[in-house]
Amino acid sequence: IPIIDFAPFLDGSAKQQATDQLLGSFKSYGFVYLTNFGLSNEEVQEMFDWSKRFFALPHETKMLAPHPDSGMHHRGYSFPGQEKESQLPDSGDSATEAEIPLPSVKESFDIGREDDDLMPNIWPPDHILPGLKESCLAFYWKCHEVEKNILRALALGFGLEEEWLVRYHGMPDNGLRLQHYPSVALESVLTNKVARISNHTDFDTLTILFQDNVGGLEVEDPNESGRFLAVPPIPNSIIVNAGDFLRRWSNDMIRSTLHRVRAPPDAVTRDGMLPDRYSIPYFCAADFSTVVDSIPGTWSADYPKKYEPVSVEEYVMKRFAADY
Repeated sequence: IPIIDFAPFLDGSAKQQATDQLLGSFKSYGFVYLTNFGLSNEEVQEMFDWSKRFFALPHETKMLAPHPDSGMHHRGYSFPGQEKESQLPDSGDSATEAEIPLPSVKESFDIGREDDDLMPNIWPPDHILPGLKESCLAFYWKCHEVEKNILRALALGFGLEEEWLVRYHGMPDNGLRLQHYPSVALESVLTNKVARISNHTDFDTLTILFQDNVGGLEVEDPNESGRFLAVPPIPNSIIVNAGDFLRRWSNDMIRSTLHRVRAPPDAVTRDGMLPDRYSIPYFCAADFSTVVDSIPGTWSADYPKKYEPVSVEEYVMKRFAADY
């Protein structure tokens, strides 16, 4: 997976070079590492500290902010096994479920913007972890700024005006997820009894991923179906991947690549157990109120549009519903 220094885009010193590298990586892999992306290591580590404090709480305390049974309200705490990674055929463009994935051993806490009437946030009572709510919301908005810069770079890569994609992501209808993979037996992962997270694609525009140093993320080799490549943690970087919605929006010019979390190739265990792993994905979706058609320049008389215009809310909610 290419590693791109994003500083030349942010400071304007070599914008086009950075945009061409970014779009090229999305076309080839659907994934990219970005360094110098606009957040300090201290800001990221502070969010990981809050995540660890939240997941260290007793189960009954975390259940004071429960994710509803329906995926249509994608907020609050999900206990291990509550969410399933359904992979719909054609990455979500048809309504029937495909293969049954391995059980995923993880727990998560999902957050959106505070003024979201469709999916209001579900917080634990204030006295449980004072400061959690404020820190999560501050990080949510910092990630939105990172998202907008990535969208600006992609727009330039497509030969469009810099704000073209940002205008579709103004609300923002995004999701910040704190995620914890509890310690699990290495053998159970290697023998495919469980996965930390099973094979899936994301279904939004972009996902921005912060991961700790444990590792285990793998993406499917674009040249060999069924073969997965390790995507190890690189200090002070983020991983950005395209979702099914961007694949569709780009008329399949951009890849949305299957990925999963297994045991890292150099797994260090204690008594046969993989260590706990923490990650923070930020899922970036176009505004639910919009209907989008193929991005200009991704279709022509020789390469016609493959998809009808689609409602963002209808597309995303169908995928949320399939996951719970």
